[in-house]
Amino acid sequence: MIFSTLEHILTHISFSVVSIGITIHLITLLVDEIIGLYDSSEKGMIATLFCLTGLLVTRWIYSGHFPLSDLYESLIFLSWSFSIIHRIFYFKKQQNHLSAITAPSAIFTQGFATSGFLTKMHQSGILVPALQAQWLMMHVSMMVLGYAALLCGSLLSAALLVITFRKVIRIFGEIQYMDEKSNVLLNTYFLSARNYYRYQLIQQLDHWSYRIISLGFIFLTIGILSGAVWANEAWGSYWNWDPKETWAFITWTIFGIYLHTRTNKNLEGVNSAIVACLGFLIIWICYFGVNLLGIGLHSYGSFN
Repeated sequence: MIFSTLEHILTHISFSVVSIGITIHLITLLVDEIIGLYDSSEKGMIATLFCLTGLLVTRWIYSGHFPLSDLYESLIFLSWSFSIIHRIFYFKKQQNHLSAITAPSAIFTQGFATSGFLTKMHQSGILVPALQAQWLMMHVSMMVLGYAALLCGSLLSAALLVITFRKVIRIFGEIQYMDEKSNVLLNTYFLSARNYYRYQLIQQLDHWSYRIISLGFIFLTIGILSGAVWANEAWGSYWNWDPKETWAFITWTIFGIYLHTRTNKNLEGVNSAIVACLGFLIIWICYFGVNLLGIGLHSYGSFN
């Protein structure tokens, strides 16, 4: 009873704190001069990370197994993973614009986990026989960490595409405006100075999306391989073309293609970002698709 109450308190505290934190974070994106406000946002994200860590530890002690046995627990772990990536951006001094991707991701997953859709999963139950193995921690944690990193990297790529296409449209408009003016040299200088910051931001987004997706790809690969070993022990076969396995393989293939495009100078940038955005959609199909349908060997984590 004590653990259940503590878990309930930590869940709502973490959601409340991250909600306030992301609101402050969005304000600091618009008003860069308010340094103290940004510090408050970061303190809120630290508090959220500690609350989610305490929630996972409490549920682990209370249930007697690593808290990754259903959709609710995996969403909490996913939100915790986003918070960890957020701290990485902070320590790397890539603070405002890059961490603005991870904070909304944390509030989205945390909000969905605490919503009424997953009320029946809030109470931890006895593990099904297939999950009563030491591979649970290894396989599922690597998969969820991989999802978190790949989602963050894909969102950075999506931001790159938005900024790039806005830049192209704006440059085209400014060139037309310059043609109507006589002082071409002054207008050219204005155009270059105005777009220099965007260029730097695009390069930064491209650099970090590549690094985070590479990390997520490693986690995903380890998760798939450990899952294959576990499947052989539980079901007698390394690969069964289960819907979850199939979509995990498709996800791995898409991001493998992304990493391949990054090795080609002619395809990196916008082209690789498009592949990453496609991967973003594939991840959610892989993560939620089986849970929505409730079919296959991985259906024990479904909404039903």
